[in-house]
Amino acid sequence: MLRGELDSLNKTSSLFFVCDSRDYHAMDWFHQVKEIAGHFPVSVATDISSNVGDANSLLHYDDNVVVLFNIEKFLFSKQSTLCDIWRNIVKLFFTPMQIRRLRKIGKSTSGVVFHAHSMYYIFLCWLAGVNFIATPMGSDVLVRPFESRIYMYMTKRALRAANIITADSIRMQDVIKDLVDREAQVIQNGINVREISKYVTSNAVRNEIASIRGFYDNYQIHKIMDARAYVSEKAPVTFIYPFYDENYRESIRKRMMKGDEDLGRLDKEGLYNLLARSFLIISIPESDSSPRSVYEAIFCGCAVVVSYSPWVDSLPECMKKRVIVADLEDNHWLQKSIDKAREIVSTPYVASMKALMEYDQYETMKAVCKNVYKII
Repeated sequence: MLRGELDSLNKTSSLFFVCDSRDYHAMDWFHQVKEIAGHFPVSVATDISSNVGDANSLLHYDDNVVVLFNIEKFLFSKQSTLCDIWRNIVKLFFTPMQIRRLRKIGKSTSGVVFHAHSMYYIFLCWLAGVNFIATPMGSDVLVRPFESRIYMYMTKRALRAANIITADSIRMQDVIKDLVDREAQVIQNGINVREISKYVTSNAVRNEIASIRGFYDNYQIHKIMDARAYVSEKAPVTFIYPFYDENYRESIRKRMMKGDEDLGRLDKEGLYNLLARSFLIISIPESDSSPRSVYEAIFCGCAVVVSYSPWVDSLPECMKKRVIVADLEDNHWLQKSIDKAREIVSTPYVASMKALMEYDQYETMKAVCKNVYKII
């Protein structure tokens, strides 16, 4: 479902996703649009491009990829605050080169539209002076502009230059409206319902608890460890995380108990297999916009315990019934969630038509192709 005013785009002749090719959200969006668009030219322009088949690569062999300048060889393989700072320095150093290459693409064909995913790539498209759609991440507008005046200034300038702005939640839409007085279109980070259906059966044995968010302070993984002291039974947790801070991860690993599993980053097959055998999924960040991994867990039939965020109120009723909002000040929140989750998963999840139309990525991307890109 698309909410918000539709800014105008001229007829699109080709579409370039400008993003990190290891970004799950952007690359899932790209691949779904490419499938729907058929023979219409849809490409990826990226500054971080792993070889197809590498562990972190999300590229397919038939993807059309334009590498601006590949900075991956200058980055560290580990993830930490210092590594993040170094990555930002490298990106800043090569920004002029990336801008020149984007301009060259933009001038090569009339009607080229760029879709920038996350704020760095939005900055690149703004500075390159090309026609672009902006899709910032939650922290890009909910957190970082309020930590730095320079970042706030750059964010406002870049978003005002976009032809269209999209956001994944009403909360983000409201903040963007306050920042730049423009109406962003709300487009959910859809999930692959067709793929999920391959892993879920009505008679599945569900006996696992899993934590599915990043190993960073914001995701409050330490509070899971704190709460286990008040659980009356052994409650081993399987930890998966798409990204991490090295120091924070080590602090969590020291507190793991017998039976815990540290699986790190999983591909989609591994994720859906885990969700299909889990009864409780934990997602308790301090700040959240629209968590796709939570939606995937719900469609996989799990119950999900969350810290409250406005996205909860926007859920269709069938999804909301699978969500447990925890009071993290209550020492017994995990025990209460375990008990409630067992009750919830005794009934298989059946998606309503509203849930399918708003959260199935095929339906959301079909609407985007028609109403935003204007290519079908």
